[in-house]
Amino acid sequence: MAEQMVTLTIDGQTVSIEKGTTILEACLQIGVKVPTLCHLEEVSSHGSCGICVVEVKNSRRLVRSCKALALPGMEVTTNSERIRASRKLNLELILANHPLECLTCGRNLNCELQSLAQQLGVRESRFQRTKKKLLPLDWSSSSLIRDPNKCILCNRCVEVCAQIQSVHAIDIVGRGLGSKVATFLDRGLGSSVCTNCGQCALVCPTGAIIERSHIEEVFADISNPELVTLVQTAPAIRVGIGEAMGMPWGALVTGQMVAGLRRLGFSKVFDTQFAADLTIMEEGHELIKRIQEGGTLPMITSCSPGWIKFIEHFYPEQLDNLSTCKSPQQMFGAIAKTYYAKIAGLDPRKIRVVSIMPCTAKKYETGRNGMDGSFNFWKEEMKLDESERFADVDYALTTRELASMFKRVGIQFSALPDEKFDNPLGMSTGAAVIFGATGGVMEAALRTAYEVLTKKTLPSVEFQQVRGMEGIKEATVMINDMPLRVAVAHTLGNARILMEQIQSKKSPYAFIEVMACPGGCLGGGGQPIPTNSGIRKKRAESIYREDRNFDVRKSHENTDVQTLYEQFLIKPLGERSHHLLHTSYTKRGEYGSFEPSGSKPG
Repeated sequence: MAEQMVTLTIDGQTVSIEKGTTILEACLQIGVKVPTLCHLEEVSSHGSCGICVVEVKNSRRLVRSCKALALPGMEVTTNSERIRASRKLNLELILANHPLECLTCGRNLNCELQSLAQQLGVRESRFQRTKKKLLPLDWSSSSLIRDPNKCILCNRCVEVCAQIQSVHAIDIVGRGLGSKVATFLDRGLGSSVCTNCGQCALVCPTGAIIERSHIEEVFADISNPELVTLVQTAPAIRVGIGEAMGMPWGALVTGQMVAGLRRLGFSKVFDTQFAADLTIMEEGHELIKRIQEGGTLPMITSCSPGWIKFIEHFYPEQLDNLSTCKSPQQMFGAIAKTYYAKIAGLDPRKIRVVSIMPCTAKKYETGRNGMDGSFNFWKEEMKLDESERFADVDYALTTRELASMFKRVGIQFSALPDEKFDNPLGMSTGAAVIFGATGGVMEAALRTAYEVLTKKTLPSVEFQQVRGMEGIKEATVMINDMPLRVAVAHTLGNARILMEQIQSKKSPYAFIEVMACPGGCLGGGGQPIPTNSGIRKKRAESIYREDRNFDVRKSHENTDVQTLYEQFLIKPLGERSHHLLHTSYTKRGEYGSFEPSGSKPG
């Protein structure tokens, strides 16, 4: 064990650390946080910014601590006049070409560049701008906006897209002052293999990549007396929105979230978890049907729109493996504008469905082809023409956008009382809330599939084998005499591993869950910044605590979902479900596609 340890001196303190540890990491172990900018733990250590420099005895040059390994006998200094001057100089050089638009930037007050300028005492830049021409913004995506003028070439977005997600939608192109982050042939995110997952926006230290905001449109609809605004909240929001409002990481704030949404003025506050339970009813029965009738296996979940676009681009020949179920967001919209419109006596044309999601790809999903089943449902009965066509879900807002709305109207989130969701689309089970964590959809499906097939009560509803942050998890569940082999993957890089098995016909599984983002939805691209492994773990703990708080923890025992089938859908996988709750997929090329695209606001 001693051979695996390295002893060195940092600021006069002796420290022993594991071999292979960087100087930056060694400093943290003695309570010294060396400032960084391009470095981001678990994502990137590009070393390009030069902010993390330290002195090493007998080294003529300052050393970049994020890249340099701690070696035996090193004498490191983290604070000297030379170090402070170098860090400040490097930051001033970055700021020389950075737009001074802090007050109007989407990352104002949550910008690492801004915070670092404050920390290092930078009050002005002594250098003239060397990039004379401003670059056009990329408005092509329906989920994200890229401003290359705010990019500091830290490489974080490139690394997360390539190394974590294995998508490679962007890269640094050009040389010298012409260097920039761009897509293939510089056609824009909307015409690339970008999956809209938003992990690039989550790791960006500035406002160079942000979500496409729909706050103003939602405020306008809330204020319109002729419209009924229905809001739905994804499971991961209740463990994320508190952070964005100044509460501890992973704070479980379900009741306060509901209260805040009512104070924003929404007509009804519903829960996407209702539709998660509905998803399990459809998806669970779809899996059972495929197993019993020899359908395409393994069946793969379809809740994550970033994952869906990934498989459409990179593995189009495996689309038959996907469940045909729409995501809970889209199922909710279809049911809200049909079933709920009927029982509430509402004109579906006057309903606006707003989703609060942890995911930037949900914005893209609302505009996918086929996400207007509610219009087709009413078309003949109401004699609607094409000019009146409406989508099932009108807007998808991120957790960050919701926090912005709360702050704009002065809601003191921590002082809000706990309130309940409205019915009938507000009732859910513990199985629905765990959709927010990697492995949750699998566990929820197993809870229902086991009892439907065996006609027996589960001895324990918790499937620990599919929980946790391991990239790929496997389990075998005995259902009657049948061993059901399942797998769970989070991040698209891990999904690619499972897809290669399927493509080579070596997959041993019957059912696979894939979530595009690290940790599942709770680590989505629309969640509060920062999001890292420690924060994701705390959010997951709260998700599972919420599950345990429910009296009913199995989707098929949701009585309001049962009523929905009795009064409207008739049965899982029935004719009405087929038209409203299921979808089809598109084979796309590996060089991008064009549906749906974004555009610059007029």
